[in-house]
Parts: sequence; C-alpha cells; structure tokens
Amino acid sequence: METNFKPTIIGFLCNWCCYGGADLCGVSRFQYPPYLRVIRVMCSGRVDLKFLVKAFLNGADGVFIGGCHLNDCHYNPEGNYDALITARLCRKLLGHTGIDPDRLRLEWVSAGEGIRFAEVMNDFSQKIRQLGPLGTSEEIDKKDLELNLKAAMKLVPFIKLVEREKLRLPDRTEAGVHRFLQSGVLDQCFDQTIADKMVTSRILLLLKEKPLTTSDISGHLGLNPSEISRHMITSSRHGMVKYDTASNCYELAGA
Repeated sequence: METNFKPTIIGFLCNWCCYGGADLCGVSRFQYPPYLRVIRVMCSGRVDLKFLVKAFLNGADGVFIGGCHLNDCHYNPEGNYDALITARLCRKLLGHTGIDPDRLRLEWVSAGEGIRFAEVMNDFSQKIRQLGPLGTSEEIDKKDLELNLKAAMKLVPFIKLVEREKLRLPDRTEAGVHRFLQSGVLDQCFDQTIADKMVTSRILLLLKEKPLTTSDISGHLGLNPSEISRHMITSSRHGMVKYDTASNCYELAGA
C-alpha cells in the first residue's frame, strides 16, 4: 500500500436514503476519509452500467453505489434490484478488463444510518488504498488499461440488450433476486455470450490504430493465435474487418 496514496472514489448515492445517510454522517461529525466524490441520483437503479465503466475510464480508483435497503426503495419499488444486477454485470465486466472487481462496491444505507455510512466508507477507502492506484495491483500498464476500458464501453449497449432479453428477473422479490444471482445464470450468460464480444471489441480498437497480423494481435492481448484467428474469421464474416494478402495484416473493413 502506498502510504501517500489518496484515491479518487466516485460515489453514486440515492437521493432518498444513502445521500441522507451521508448528510447525517456529516452533521453528526462521524469521520471517514475525504476521498469520496458524490454524484446524487434519484435511485440506485438509475445508475447505468456506462456510468460505472466511464468512471474508471476517467481515472477513478474505486466506485461506490449507495441505495435504499431492499424493499424500501422510495422512488421505484424495485430500483435497487436493478442496481444489484447492474453491479454484478459490472463486476464481471471489470474482471474481463483485468481490473479487480473489488474496486466496485454496492451497499444499502438508509437516511438514518449516518454511522453505517461512515463505517462503509472507511472500510471501502481502506480497501482501495490497499489496492493502490487503478491498474497498480492488477499490474496493467496505462495504455492496456485504457484499451480494455474503451472496449468495455463499446460493449455496454450489447450487454444491456442481453440483459433485457436473457437476464430479466423472474421473481422481483428479495428472495427471488438472491436465488437468481446464486443460480449462476448471469455468470454463465456473461461467460458464454459477452466474454467473446469483449475480445472482439479489444481487437477492433487495436485495428483502429493500425493494421496488424494475427501474431501482433495475439501478443497485444496475450491470447492464443488460434483463438485470435477464430475471432478474425467471425469478424470478417460480419464485415467488420478485412484481410490484406499483400501485408498479411488485418485491418478495419472501412479503412
């Protein structure tokens, strides 16, 4: 842990509960590190996956979502269930970018829980300080980190489409959402459907810079050349890339 490291933590706080808890925390003079940059939202369910990825892309070392307790949502009766799914998807996505998923945290804090807000922020701030600046504990250089996060950003619309079609909660109750998350359906869907798209997104961003051989792409992404070839064949069929026989390189189809 860097002793002088002062992390940047972006916090999306529900207007009706967690923001009130943060306010009570301040009025009561409960202490927590001054690293949090607050963004007030009307509901934790309003926090879009794109907001979370963009926060990391813009240099946040940690991201916090604070909402009402389950079944106590003031703005949308089921908004915090949506926040649970979004947070789980984001943690999976962060894992595929190489970022430690523990840099994202979701907690329920009511307007009367000022002391709980302080305890949560002290604990989360300590965790982020232990992890160090974004990319440090993960041993990812700045350029690769930016590439991976940009690839994740481009993938957000597809992930949201998959969520609507395949990851709708069958039972929007507290017990139902926990059964759904423990069933492994979300993890399985992500690994089978979204992980491949993440690799393709990273490849397209690399090709946007310059044409590359299969070996070049393999070296950049640390993947087996045969796996890269599979992605290139699929991308060629969809008209996203083309192969230049003269240079033995792939390039974007519109280049």
